[in-house]
Amino acid sequence: MAERSGTLAEWPRVGEEPSARALLRSRPEDFLVSEELGFEPAGEGEHVFLLLQKRNLNTLELVHRIARVSGAPDRDIGYSGLKDRNAVTRQWFSVRMAGRAEPVWSDLETSGEIRLLQAGRHRRKLRRGVHRANRFSLYLRELAGDRSALEQRLVEVQRDGVPNYFGEQRFGRGGSTLVQARQWVADGARRIPRNRRSLYLSALRAWLFNSVLASRVSTGTWRSVLAGDVCVLQGTRSHFHCDSPDDDIRQRARRGDLHPALPLWGKGVRSRALELAAEELASVAGAPQICDFLERAGLELAWRPARVLADDFCWQFCDDGGLQLDFALGAGSYATALLAEFIRYHDASGNNKEQGSEGG
Repeated sequence: MAERSGTLAEWPRVGEEPSARALLRSRPEDFLVSEELGFEPAGEGEHVFLLLQKRNLNTLELVHRIARVSGAPDRDIGYSGLKDRNAVTRQWFSVRMAGRAEPVWSDLETSGEIRLLQAGRHRRKLRRGVHRANRFSLYLRELAGDRSALEQRLVEVQRDGVPNYFGEQRFGRGGSTLVQARQWVADGARRIPRNRRSLYLSALRAWLFNSVLASRVSTGTWRSVLAGDVCVLQGTRSHFHCDSPDDDIRQRARRGDLHPALPLWGKGVRSRALELAAEELASVAGAPQICDFLERAGLELAWRPARVLADDFCWQFCDDGGLQLDFALGAGSYATALLAEFIRYHDASGNNKEQGSEGG
């Protein structure tokens, strides 16, 4: 298996290289992301939930502003996902206000950058990864190429989904974080600040996942359940082992009711699915050593779907030569991984994304 960095262009696609081209994110309003929690604040409790719209700010910059206005330390502020700077995003935050006077939350607002959309009480802090989905509204400008071929590919993506690759922002610009993480492991994993360690572990884990998924894409089995696979139910985190898939399992996979899952490496119960993934990684330079390292580092084994289906996926070719796209993806899936399957895009924002963000 070829060794790859984190750029999406290096990972194999389902179809041929897209012929269509377009400009992405020439202005923040071309990339709209709305976080869907999947539940409503309870209306009581010591945490205040805030739905904020931000423009040209990243999530951590907004956390610091919330801390200044509320008087709460950063550690008492929760959020579920990281969102891009170069976009207009709507995102939930929680602020623990026990023993503190509640501020005027509208003081968070700044002209053109931050808007307060909703505030309400809840009993628990907002934790990472708990939101249900992200809803996207994207506008691609300067569209060029064969429109009929592009539309055919859009129909296929709508029907079949796309490989659930981690986006390149998980690996840093040009794969820089992944390079640093691999060097860190090679140098003995010296003690580093906690946030840097977390970025490195996430990049390494995502690279292993993408490497195994790339093999499944190359063999055309990325959405098929094979003997020994772990399966994940659509729209949930529920999974089960499938030693011998029968016709019912295969039909459910074709309908999109369930998906084969691949490991997010860590300590866990050994299984045939894990053995198959290890066999794929054995030919990737440095991968077996990184698998061992992640287990020693204490990460717990988890499973991520190999395929992602875009909910409510629709498109419109516009009179000014642009392409409007609207869809929703489950938390942790990347819009850029979906785009890469049908269009070659140039990110006019300079690819300046927040490390680990889902929005791109």
